[in-house]
Amino acid sequence: MTTTAEPLNVVLCWHMHQPYYREGLKGAYHLPWVYLHGIKDYSDMAAHLERHPQMRAVVNFAPVLLEQLDDYAQQLDVLLKQGKPTQDHMLNLLSGVERIPSDAASRLRIVRDCQRCNAQRMIHPHPAFHHLLIMIGVTDDVSGGRIGLPGLMNYLSEQYFLDLLTWYHLVWLGHSLRQLPLVKRLMAQEKHYSAADRHELLYLIQQCMAGLIPRYRALARRGQIELSVTPYGHPIVPLLNDFSNLRDAMPDAPVPDAPSYPGGMARSEWHLRHGVEIFERHFGMKPAGVWLSEGGISEDALAQLDKMGFAWTASGEGVWRNSCAKSVCPPNQVETKRALFSPVQVDGYKTRVFFRDDGLSDLIGFRYSDWHADDAVGDFIQHLENIATSFGDEADQHVVSIILDGENAWEYYPDNGHHFLSALYTALSSRPTLKVGTFAEQAVHLPAMSMKQLAAGSWVYGSFSTWIGSGDKNRGWDYLVAAKQAYDSVVAAGKLSADQLALATRQLAVCEGSDWFWWFGDYNPASSVSDFEQLYRTQLRELYRLLGVAPPALLDVPLSSGGGWAENAGTMRRNTG
Repeated sequence: MTTTAEPLNVVLCWHMHQPYYREGLKGAYHLPWVYLHGIKDYSDMAAHLERHPQMRAVVNFAPVLLEQLDDYAQQLDVLLKQGKPTQDHMLNLLSGVERIPSDAASRLRIVRDCQRCNAQRMIHPHPAFHHLLIMIGVTDDVSGGRIGLPGLMNYLSEQYFLDLLTWYHLVWLGHSLRQLPLVKRLMAQEKHYSAADRHELLYLIQQCMAGLIPRYRALARRGQIELSVTPYGHPIVPLLNDFSNLRDAMPDAPVPDAPSYPGGMARSEWHLRHGVEIFERHFGMKPAGVWLSEGGISEDALAQLDKMGFAWTASGEGVWRNSCAKSVCPPNQVETKRALFSPVQVDGYKTRVFFRDDGLSDLIGFRYSDWHADDAVGDFIQHLENIATSFGDEADQHVVSIILDGENAWEYYPDNGHHFLSALYTALSSRPTLKVGTFAEQAVHLPAMSMKQLAAGSWVYGSFSTWIGSGDKNRGWDYLVAAKQAYDSVVAAGKLSADQLALATRQLAVCEGSDWFWWFGDYNPASSVSDFEQLYRTQLRELYRLLGVAPPALLDVPLSSGGGWAENAGTMRRNTG
């Protein structure tokens, strides 16, 4: 085994994020991904950390996710105790508080909704679930599939749909929950799930959701993890600040009709302040660091972080590379490597900047899911030890930053990534050549490399091309600019009470989220683009309603149709390679 005098520092950062899926601030949930990822990925990640007390990591939460996790726990509690429906259609159907519809179109929607998972890992391993879909001629294609004759829906019993819904929720349970006697019994039962069976399953889901935030809070309080935050509504801060920030990586890209987002700097600061408030409310502590939404960074954003006293932030290797292209990194190859694997201090700013090793991060996110867990972990550790060896006796003066989504890769792994993560955590926490830690620790203890200028960009390609710079995306920004102008006009006229202003401001924050723009474009699957663009227009209409202004007619017309890659439609697996 390769050894070094001192171990190489490694930070593993999981970014937990789901968009705001409700219609307005209190309406129905249009998509179920918050609670489904809650019972699968957020639960399993906490369980892995609890089982490996020597493992250290950073876990980043988007505040809009924290609010939705808490809301689901409360609504499920009311459902179970009072029989009051939740704002989620799927949960209401599972509970029986909402009857299985009799019309074919609604029944067909249930079937298609229950297909929305990775077939290879979540349908095929469960013959009873697979049979429910095969028996009516459903394919495994999550883009819609062929479903016999629509009239067939009318011949299926209500029990068929109740069994299908039960299985859908069972397969979305994480590996840690599947070890419980209740879940093993329900899976072995295979069919004819009673109201009592489904009530027990719902109780388990509620208990899981209610326990998520306390579990991560406990992990942080005992020093095993660092919790960090994202701006409240998950906006792209550099684009709110100044559309011209896209020019560093995309000098010739088309831009929205509006020259800038009105009052964008103030809105970014609001998202940062309010995000910290929500974070403190749930975790009882201040975050030392911030993962700006999508690793989107710029010097004006860095100035805002400085103003708020954040110790660190991070972005992607593409941003580091673009910054080096501006001749701000040492020309010597060894010194350049030091800059990537060191905290960076940009001239004139205090907040330290860490840069993600894209290759290593994407191995976990996109490559290792088809490998045997031991082979994947062995390969990953070897990469890290090669980096440690390259630094020799100075390995302990450097840090490798591994940053990726904490929820979206695991349904592509066997058993929700259980074997891989168990082996990875065992290896990382016991290898003498490696030392796992947190960004807050590294920001204090490691020497920083000086960087004269920071290029603006994100962790996706080092640019903002995923959110701006093409027809549909720019049109989405123009819609948002018009809504913000209406907001500013109404506020300036003093037409809103304090309570009305608070609601309108929160609704504006929802509209400013990054995820709407992520989905616009013809490279995404049509069904998912439709889900998100409809919800985006709904959110804008709700903002106009709260302002007392008639929404423009263009909000009745779809602004993007999609038509691309369909795998895992709706769960936002981020393909950065």
